[in-house]
Amino acid sequence: MSDSVAPARTKVLVVTPDSLGKRMAGPAIRAWEMAKAIHTVAEVRLVSTVAADLTSELFPVSHADESELRSLVAWCDVLVFQGHTLASYPWIKRAAKIIVADIYDPMHLEQLEQTVGMPEERRLKAILETAEVLNDQIERADFMMCASDKQRDFWLGQLAAVFRINPLTYGVDASLRSLLSVVPFGIQDEAPVQRAHGIKGVVPGISESDKVILWGGGIYNWFDPITLIEAVEKLSATRDDVRLFFLGAGHPNRHVPAMEMVTRARDLARQRGLDDRVVFFHDDWVPYEERADFLLDADLGASTHFDHLETAFSFRTRILDYLWASLPIVTTAGDTFAGLVQEHGLGRVVPPTDADTLAGALESLLYDDEAHAAARTNIVEFAETMRWRKVLRPLLEFVVDPRPAPDSPLTLETPRNRIVNDLRVRIAGMESSTSWRMTAPVRAAKDLLRRPRGR
Repeated sequence: MSDSVAPARTKVLVVTPDSLGKRMAGPAIRAWEMAKAIHTVAEVRLVSTVAADLTSELFPVSHADESELRSLVAWCDVLVFQGHTLASYPWIKRAAKIIVADIYDPMHLEQLEQTVGMPEERRLKAILETAEVLNDQIERADFMMCASDKQRDFWLGQLAAVFRINPLTYGVDASLRSLLSVVPFGIQDEAPVQRAHGIKGVVPGISESDKVILWGGGIYNWFDPITLIEAVEKLSATRDDVRLFFLGAGHPNRHVPAMEMVTRARDLARQRGLDDRVVFFHDDWVPYEERADFLLDADLGASTHFDHLETAFSFRTRILDYLWASLPIVTTAGDTFAGLVQEHGLGRVVPPTDADTLAGALESLLYDDEAHAAARTNIVEFAETMRWRKVLRPLLEFVVDPRPAPDSPLTLETPRNRIVNDLRVRIAGMESSTSWRMTAPVRAAKDLLRRPRGR
């Protein structure tokens, strides 16, 4: 009999500032799926700092106030967090723990749209604070996750700006994937099962034979439901069975402010006489475990947005549900998924704010059986590459063998300031040495280090 003892499993704490419950938005869903996957390789606990009434037989799920969070952080070996967690609890930065930052959501780009209409001073303050929140976590994290290769290029620029790309991190891994890896939003491993109709034959005005276009998530200011409504209006002039259903007119997290775009979309549908006849708004947020009832009642998934910076680096999580339910997709050009839809034949890609082209794309996928079937076949194949068990692999590999970053910032200084200060000390020592001769590159470095920050 062997006396060897199995190594202790890593203790992982996953923290989300989103509500964990039957009705969950993207950040909470992502945290939930991360915890489920981590459970297979480590000991895990899932915590919301807002609210939690979700339960799991596999691992503890809870809401934690600051006192309880301190105990949980003390318990864990690795902390995985999202959003404003580090800003809300700055003492976490000084904890001797390995920290994973989930930066799949470029919040500062969203703020550019979300704060439109604010007084200039408030808007500037909100966007600056969000950028600082992200810089803070980027400077502290031992490992980071983003949603796409395009996002990764964006975040690498931000990492370079705060000196996380340095000889220490580069020397260990010249690709820097051990510091920043791509971990997209994923697709549920289990196939969707419809237990009851959510739309067809249930919603007044939508029959079982109607063609349903689904908007499968929240209506946020950086989206363009207006052009979609206009396109559906055009299509309904010749196709009297077309219906547009907005699944998420509300939001499950009380801390997410009401969006102006919701009001604009409702007003347009009402003014055009489409409300509750061609265009429908579902006011409540659909429970996570019941969303298949709605997805499988749809014939098409739509995602339309404007041509701006948020679009360029976004990762539309609602499209993952379309893939899960094998729904052909019509989306606006410009984001990561538009490229995937085009490359893999998952549906149609249209220019921004072009209602005529959008109406044509919707019609071709709704009423051309051959085109619809071809898109579904391609989606079934592509969806396998996006399962949670596959996309979360870099995170699982990290928590099995967690390690502090080569430039680990477990001091009160940021990595940038700590390394710069160390260079200052070294240069001062070299200046005092009689055998040292100042070369032009070192003289330039010395001058740079002596220059006041902010110039």
